Amino acid sequence: MSLSKPAVALAAAALVALGLATASSPASAAAGCRVAYTVTSQWQGGFGAAVAVTNLGDPVTSWTLGWSFPSGQTVTQLWNGVVSQSGAAVTVRDAGYNAAIATGASASFGFNGAWTGSNAVPAAFTLNGVTCTGGVTPTTPPPMTTPPTTTPPPTGGVVKVMALGDSITGSPGCWRALLWQKLQQAGQAAAVDFVGTLPGQGCGFAYDGENEGHGGFLATNVADQNQLPGWLSATDPDVVMMHFGTNDVWNNRSPATILAAFTKLVGQMRASNPAMRILVAQILPMNPSNCAECAQRVTALNAAIPAWAATTGTAASPVTVVDQWTGFATATDTSDGVHPNDAGNRKIADRWYPALTAALS
Repeated sequence: MSLSKPAVALAAAALVALGLATASSPASAAAGCRVAYTVTSQWQGGFGAAVAVTNLGDPVTSWTLGWSFPSGQTVTQLWNGVVSQSGAAVTVRDAGYNAAIATGASASFGFNGAWTGSNAVPAAFTLNGVTCTGGVTPTTPPPMTTPPTTTPPPTGGVVKVMALGDSITGSPGCWRALLWQKLQQAGQAAAVDFVGTLPGQGCGFAYDGENEGHGGFLATNVADQNQLPGWLSATDPDVVMMHFGTNDVWNNRSPATILAAFTKLVGQMRASNPAMRILVAQILPMNPSNCAECAQRVTALNAAIPAWAATTGTAASPVTVVDQWTGFATATDTSDGVHPNDAGNRKIADRWYPALTAALS
């Protein structure tokens, strides 16, 4: 979720295949990764960006990503990582909770930046101090593996669940990993398939991580630009869990405007599946240092959501409100007044769990 106020809508992405340094010896390790650097929004003098690194090689237990800005840009605020910058050179270390990246898994972070003149995308990255050159190249044959003996669960009756939102949902959105863990512990995970066009990010353990948590996105823009139908067509969910509106609040969109966007999104969900079960969050409180008005704006939006849901839900496609606001403290449950920390992620998972299990029945 970008903390920006975009005046110009711009999306630019660089997808680079990169080499990955691991703790294993280069003579025995398969190394490789993929980095997606996306400018999610841009305005005069500033921009928001999302970065995702996917590990294509051996598992790592910590990571440091580096690059040089080609046009003199600077990072002004970063979340889900620890940043340092010297001149054009930027280094981002993991935030601890997202330090481990299994093979095929991803870690993500987002940031706001400043630019003058131009905002060119970085051309190259390093990971753990090694220049990333692309490809997965084992230098010794991998050991023989034993085929799995466990038969995977049947797909019949599996409920597809889409988690929809911004970076609170997807960058890395570790509440989704904790929610998956709760489903596993209750013996319900085999009946659930989390779906989305975005991969899961590193949260320290394996989980079903596909999602539609798009960092920096506004619900109003997603509705205006008709982005949701493509995501629905690609994944065909039965249940949508939506925590959306934080960036809209940040950009001073009114509750009426946000709820009108919600109504359009719900209509698109029902066009995809007339029996769609829809869970809508009253969003997390906000207390960012550069938006004194955001806390009250969140209060106003959340106060309007229950009445909207009551008039929007139908017998075939109910809309359930999930309170992610009451009892959530920005001082102890977020890392920056907006994005949840470990304690916040646990609270979010605990709030979603009963509503999701009810939607599964």
